[in-house]
Amino acid sequence: MALLDGKKLAKSIRKDVREGAQDFAKRWGRPPTLDVVIVGEDPASQIYVRNKERACLKAGLISHTHRLSADLSQSDLIELVRNLNIDEAVDGVIVQLPLPEHIDPDVVIRAIGPIKDVDGFHPINLGHLFAGRPGLIPCTPLACMRLLDMAEVDLKGKNAVVVGRSMTVGKPMAMMLLERHATVTVCHSRTEKLAHVVAEADVVIAAVGQAELIKGEWIKRGAVVIDVGINRLEDGALVGDVEFDTASARASWITPVPGGVGPMTVACLISNTLEAAKKRVA
Repeated sequence: MALLDGKKLAKSIRKDVREGAQDFAKRWGRPPTLDVVIVGEDPASQIYVRNKERACLKAGLISHTHRLSADLSQSDLIELVRNLNIDEAVDGVIVQLPLPEHIDPDVVIRAIGPIKDVDGFHPINLGHLFAGRPGLIPCTPLACMRLLDMAEVDLKGKNAVVVGRSMTVGKPMAMMLLERHATVTVCHSRTEKLAHVVAEADVVIAAVGQAELIKGEWIKRGAVVIDVGINRLEDGALVGDVEFDTASARASWITPVPGGVGPMTVACLISNTLEAAKKRVA
């Protein structure tokens, strides 16, 4: 077993982004800029946003964070997003999820200009992905693909199982694997005989959001395991969607939790921001 070190690869990506940001600043007089909008005081969201701020700082990007009250109206949030869309000094816009219950996240995501949608969640960007066209790609699936590339995994003809069907991870992940000529099965928490399906997989992408749902004994010997999940147990420990200790004894490559996909997702966000900036001025 070998660990897929997301921290190490994220550091390399930040270095590349820093060099690209310096070139951009020399040509256009300013670094690429990311604006992050967070509504409310969700503790996990606060941590994610701070991680994004630090990543921007390390990569030489400008980061603005709009911290807003949980009682903000949906219309006021949409107005802010539209103002950021037309601000020529802003290259990337994200609205941190989850949002308060009175705000419809789909309406907010659709309000973000596709060219500034560095999370890759806008229907136009997802449509490009599903059609196999270039565009801004959701950061977590992109992070998973880069980790697979780091391990030099040849996906052609391999059986890949994605456990999770969200529009932010599971579905776009499946499309990206298909583009690499893998044979893809998408499962979820209600899949019958999930253990049997996982046991046939050469590559397992776990993104269902249930602590250690996937048992280590299900993992085929030599399989590659990418664990997107991050779950906090009652004792405060962080674990993934995969039972790590047993799975690591069977897998050829596996991501740790934490330290695997998480740092890479943030790195891919700043990489997307640089790409969005370059496309806006092209």
